[in-house]
Amino acid sequence: MYKLLVVLVGLLVGSLSARAEQVWLEAESFADKGGWVTDQQFMDVMGSPYLLAHGMGVPVADATTEVTFPESGTYHVYVRTYNWTSPWHKGEGPGKFKLKVGRRTLPVTLGSKGEGWMWQYAGKVSVRSKRKTLQVTLKDLTGFDGRCDAIYFSTDASMPPAGGDELADFRRKLQNLPPARVLDFDFVVAGGGIAGMCAAVSAARQGCKVALINDRPVLGGNNSAEVRVHLGGFIEEGPYPALGRMIREFGHSKGGNAQPASNYEDEKKMQFVLAEKNITLFANYHVNAVQTFGGKISSITAQHIEDGTEITFRSPLFADCTGDGTLGYLAGADFRMGREARAEFGESLAPEKADKMTMGASVQWYSADIGHRAKFPDFRYGIDFNETNCEKVKMGEWTWETGMNFDQITDFERVRDYGLLVVYSNWSFLKNKLKDREAYRNRALAWVAYVAGKRESRRLLGDYILKQDDIEKSVFHEDASFTTTWSIDLHFPDPKNQEYFPEEPFKAATKHIYIYPYAVPYRCLYSRNVDNLFMAGRNISVTHVALGTVRVMRTTGMMGEVVGLAASLCKKHGTMPRGIYQDHLDELKMLMKQGAAKSGDLPDNQHFNTGKKLEAPQMINSRVKD
Repeated sequence: MYKLLVVLVGLLVGSLSARAEQVWLEAESFADKGGWVTDQQFMDVMGSPYLLAHGMGVPVADATTEVTFPESGTYHVYVRTYNWTSPWHKGEGPGKFKLKVGRRTLPVTLGSKGEGWMWQYAGKVSVRSKRKTLQVTLKDLTGFDGRCDAIYFSTDASMPPAGGDELADFRRKLQNLPPARVLDFDFVVAGGGIAGMCAAVSAARQGCKVALINDRPVLGGNNSAEVRVHLGGFIEEGPYPALGRMIREFGHSKGGNAQPASNYEDEKKMQFVLAEKNITLFANYHVNAVQTFGGKISSITAQHIEDGTEITFRSPLFADCTGDGTLGYLAGADFRMGREARAEFGESLAPEKADKMTMGASVQWYSADIGHRAKFPDFRYGIDFNETNCEKVKMGEWTWETGMNFDQITDFERVRDYGLLVVYSNWSFLKNKLKDREAYRNRALAWVAYVAGKRESRRLLGDYILKQDDIEKSVFHEDASFTTTWSIDLHFPDPKNQEYFPEEPFKAATKHIYIYPYAVPYRCLYSRNVDNLFMAGRNISVTHVALGTVRVMRTTGMMGEVVGLAASLCKKHGTMPRGIYQDHLDELKMLMKQGAAKSGDLPDNQHFNTGKKLEAPQMINSRVKD
């Protein structure tokens, strides 16, 4: 009888546990985000975007939304958050916020304890009636980049899975999203930076039905007002001077990094794309899955960074313009990351031994004189500045570069966060401790990027890998296409900054090795082992050394233009990217001679940040082979 009672009690407890009510709330889906922003930069690592309280030391406005609870009862509340300064400061961090449910602000301060992304118990909420709808509010306390991934309510006190596939499955189950829509296109471009924009528009102008997928609300990538890097390199050069002319249609006309948002003219970029009837823009969608068959991509799936819904894109042709080579990586494309050994390609600028070092990412910033005293909190979380090692400046642009010794994909949140950490720490010292702090009395941080400007990560391998020898000796290739003009510009840690901060320098330097204009082989623009994959941008088929010249954005725009033209020929002839090189190269050359720019007069607005171009009396690559 006793055993039977135990079994019945066990069944009853199991039944009650099985009926636990659960509510899952993705922070990025909040109806009113207030001053919080959606940060999707690390989705490939953590599986989700999150909300960021990026107030530069001033608490941001509340984010609010409504949640309907399925049943009355007491709900335990967990918040997935991150004490972001924990890699450098073993203690309470600055990213503090609180959670309010209905009229009650839960007592626990969130986001400032622990290490790594974690579930923090926030307290309990009593819901007194079935189908009760309550307002949920995120209340930022500091303005120093508190972050919230998700909120979990459950009548069962057990914590959700910590991370990995288990959390991903748990998240997907509770989100209960509809099946992905399926859409068909002639050409799908992943990545809405300068390369992706030009690839999409050039293909569309040749009659292709194009999908352009961009994981931010604005176009332009590093050239957008979110990152604020100006366009670089010459256009309209080399054997095909019509290439790059289309950049005049959307390119901003004021040079300079880390300038006011209006300087980057994001509205021109958006109009450039939206004006094309053959392009459908999918803003705020991040590619997170690829389906392959027979050595080709059959479809890709992208997730909306706020509402979580998915779209599956089917196409005979795809272009990876993501910068990180995300599409190619998911498809199993061959790639490299880091620096090749000097002997492999005979590159004098390469290191003796291969390593994982890349160029870093920049968190740019500037301050402004507001006409009266501006206070800034004492910010000390593991980086100590003094009169000797501080940066006595009022802005920071490309040289504020971090993460050269870290993986620019798996460690990228840390890389970006270190960029934020040094900006805030240095500025706090200038404002509060510097002997000559009166010079900063009326200055306040006006802008600090939270989207970091990345230079290098994966490089997808094509039928040809561009190397130092090609450029310096002007090696002729029959499939010469876009022309690179920028110097071989390879960043390295600034020696003085590295002396002060040997473990993690945050400033970069460079030595410009100027080149003659060089036309890059078309074979660098498609994958060698994924048959229907093009690439354009900093993830094309080059060595680390060669990346130093092709990575600036006017040059990547011309890559995209060539890719779009080649994609149109693939459609016309029912072939793959390699087939254009093998069987239709002359036709591609004719299209490159014409270019994809609109006819007629265009503003002559692209003369800033061109670099130094060497002028040779006669260049092999300056002649078009008819």
